[in-house]
Amino acid sequence: MKTYVMSALLALTSVLAYGQRFAVVDVSRILEAMPEYQQAQKELESLAAKWKQEINEKYDEVKSLYNKYQAEQVLLSDEERRRREEEIMQKEKEVMELKKQRFGPEGDLFRRRQELIQPLQDKIQKAVADYAEKRGYDAIIDKSIAAGLIYVSPDLDKTKQIMASLGLKAKQ
Repeated sequence: MKTYVMSALLALTSVLAYGQRFAVVDVSRILEAMPEYQQAQKELESLAAKWKQEINEKYDEVKSLYNKYQAEQVLLSDEERRRREEEIMQKEKEVMELKKQRFGPEGDLFRRRQELIQPLQDKIQKAVADYAEKRGYDAIIDKSIAAGLIYVSPDLDKTKQIMASLGLKAKQ
């Protein structure tokens, strides 16, 4: 009985899939060909470098405070030692919070990346949708993120056509 059900499901699936038109595109390749994307990447790299430098300077301040504390520790009263330790821990906490604010999952870099890249992704999405509608495709798959995609016939890859519709030149 199980074999019969499986065979029926397989036959039904193949009948439904018959006649549907599929294509693939490489969205990563399209993005990389866009001058706006290249500019956005440069801006993001510049921001990241600036923020890393800022964080490193703050870590250096914490390290300097700690080294000074270590050198003077034996000369300090218990109260002064606790005050300095709290100050060092507070500065270290501030640096960690700054790092999270800049580079965390919802941090400044993530938000800036969304601001710069999302409009480009929307532009590509619209071009792909227009292409699919004009040519009668039922589905277009992004092969740059399709983890289960093992092989795709070059005839199904419409990346160059989408790039052309966006006014981009395909790299060989």
